[in-house]
Amino acid sequence: MTVSRESRRPYKVIGTQPIRHDGHDKVTGRAEYGADVSLPGMIWGDILRSPHAHARIISVDTSRAAAMPGVLAVLSGPDAPREGRREIDVRGGVTHLPDVSANLMATHKVMFIGHPVAAVAAVDRETARAALDLIDVEYEPLLAVMSDDEATAPGAPILIEELIGDHLGVDVPDTNIASHSRIEFGDPDGAFEESSFVIEREVSVGMAHQGYIEPHVATALWGEDGRIMIWSSTQGMFGVRDHMAAYLGIDESRIRVMPVEIGGGFGGKGAVYLPPIAALLSREAGRPVRLVMDMRTVLEATGPTGAAKVRVKMGVTDEGLINAATAEMRYEAGAYPGAWVAVGARSVFACYNIANTRIDGYDIVVNKPRAAAYRAPCVPQVVFATESVVDEICETKGWDPIEFRLANASREGTRRSDGPRFPRVGHEEVLRATRESDHWNAPLEREGPGGVLRGRGLASAYCGNAGGKSAVVLSLNADGSVALVEGSADLSGSRAIVAMEVAEVLGIAAEDVQPLIPDTGSIGYTGTTGGSRVANATGMAAVQAAENLLEKMKTGVAISWEVDAKDVEFAGGEFFSVADPELRVGFKDLAGRLDGTAGPIMASGSVDLADGGGGIFGTHIADVEIDPETGKTNVIRYTVIQDAGTAIHPQAVEGQMQGGAVQGIGWALNEEYVINDDGVMENSSFLDYRMPTMMDVPPIETVIVEVPNPAHPFGVRGVGEIPIGPPLATIGNAIHNALGLRLTQIPMKPSRILEALAKTRGQEKV
Repeated sequence: MTVSRESRRPYKVIGTQPIRHDGHDKVTGRAEYGADVSLPGMIWGDILRSPHAHARIISVDTSRAAAMPGVLAVLSGPDAPREGRREIDVRGGVTHLPDVSANLMATHKVMFIGHPVAAVAAVDRETARAALDLIDVEYEPLLAVMSDDEATAPGAPILIEELIGDHLGVDVPDTNIASHSRIEFGDPDGAFEESSFVIEREVSVGMAHQGYIEPHVATALWGEDGRIMIWSSTQGMFGVRDHMAAYLGIDESRIRVMPVEIGGGFGGKGAVYLPPIAALLSREAGRPVRLVMDMRTVLEATGPTGAAKVRVKMGVTDEGLINAATAEMRYEAGAYPGAWVAVGARSVFACYNIANTRIDGYDIVVNKPRAAAYRAPCVPQVVFATESVVDEICETKGWDPIEFRLANASREGTRRSDGPRFPRVGHEEVLRATRESDHWNAPLEREGPGGVLRGRGLASAYCGNAGGKSAVVLSLNADGSVALVEGSADLSGSRAIVAMEVAEVLGIAAEDVQPLIPDTGSIGYTGTTGGSRVANATGMAAVQAAENLLEKMKTGVAISWEVDAKDVEFAGGEFFSVADPELRVGFKDLAGRLDGTAGPIMASGSVDLADGGGGIFGTHIADVEIDPETGKTNVIRYTVIQDAGTAIHPQAVEGQMQGGAVQGIGWALNEEYVINDDGVMENSSFLDYRMPTMMDVPPIETVIVEVPNPAHPFGVRGVGEIPIGPPLATIGNAIHNALGLRLTQIPMKPSRILEALAKTRGQEKV
């Protein structure tokens, strides 16, 4: 790990690497995950899922299942109300309640294989499974629409009859295109005519799953008082609460979502699948109910990232400047609208200063599971397109790929793809660190043992830094330690990060801050853990709370010293009187005194940030070797260079950079949904859905660049999303460098490499 930073004020805690506060419980097995929850009288639920990708539900007969001994509750979709399309605001964003409801449980139509149709709860899991076999469902199979091309073809079946598409502000009925949006600046068509070189390419990126180890799980207790308690593996407790309240038509205050640890999410556990069904079964049974997915169901019926086709056109001048760029982004949303088109538009050209741009985005409904977030949703797809074109421009014109990127790099004041101008950002610093890195300057032997061919590629990417709502409460203990209560689900050590920000303000050790994540009834609203927001937004709320705590302590000591509170200052872990330098006391010593004289000292902080301040840039370098006889590709060296703003816990930052890169490598080379014409996923297990293991990737080298975020008191930027942005393009550019051919379809698996090689050799398709 290398850290490249601008000069900054010295920190006591920030930049160190204390043991994570949750570390001991997790390595000893004491940490409680969703499947560990056990309540008195708890019973098991299970869900009957559709075998069809697209079919009308004629009838659902649950009578035999309900009569089965041991079955205590039965629920079917057709019994649910069929509401018209209307928007709801669940504070995590505006969405359509009927879409959420229908995705949870089909009412009159199934939209993907694995779509829930009915559910049961029974005394044990085996009885629940057996009861599902007794539910009789009559379907009318309909023609399935399995791609954006099929969805937009003339005469295509309309999947959601009541959908009114928004096409550039015009309402369009009878369509599978939920939205067509456009962002345009300058005169791209005119600028293309003035460009000396213009290139246009289209890429296709397949679906990929987040690959978390822990499946979705939920336990619900609908009490006799009408209040509901939920234990769920989720990235956002408040998101679960709000979606449940909307779905069930009850007040948020009647729902408490309890905290549990989460065994991976990467965006995929921001969606809600099981809690409302578990709650309804619990209400009918009068008992707590647990629902757990198996891994096959996770792959088939939860949200992967949607497939996409992206067409990018760029024009450059003889001076090596990008003069114009356009993009057409066609995202598959899955069964219901909601692809992150705006995120793709924000990122597609964000790395570059381009005066003339036009970006068209399409949100397209198909008969696949509804797409969910995956780290930087919709970003890897557009980066693959843009950076492939940039690489081809540099190769064609003979320009150095880093110098070209530097000449066109976004910097402070540059207009982002979707309009806003950047504040202080670190893209140039990242590119310079890339240019100076050991990897970029190391020689590469073009031919390896056994006739393998080697190549090197690089790519850059941008991802936003989310803001949103966060709340934190601090309590001072007599021994000088501080209890920290915050509402962000901890996916990757965020408890430690937020605790370190508090400790830095208070001048104490990170170990002296004791973080706790409570239920939704015990802390103010806090947004979902995602969007690279926790270290930034929750951290900012924590800094605010810590500063408020210091003010209360100043007031307490001022009374003791009989001085004005305005004359009390805090620095270096000590309180002191400006008027009388002899009056001085350390943080921990004062904590013991105040506990007995000033009563409990508590403070809170809360924020609602419009955004996270500038966003994050990263550039990756990859060396690959390819066997031209088999098409097998090995990544032999990989480096991630990324601006972290300020690395609170460098080891945690490095882990995020490495993890995102490995996921991107897997998506680039191997991972895919193999779906037949009937919509059946033919590789729905981790044995067949090929994710990389430690044997498939080299050690991921990291260079952490620190260009502080001006919107955060410590300069923090998010780090979790951007590492998955560059790998698809980085690997693609490296393959091109090795073989002299450019692949445009993800994954770049051996069969596609052999097909491309065969075409270049004038042979028949392999």
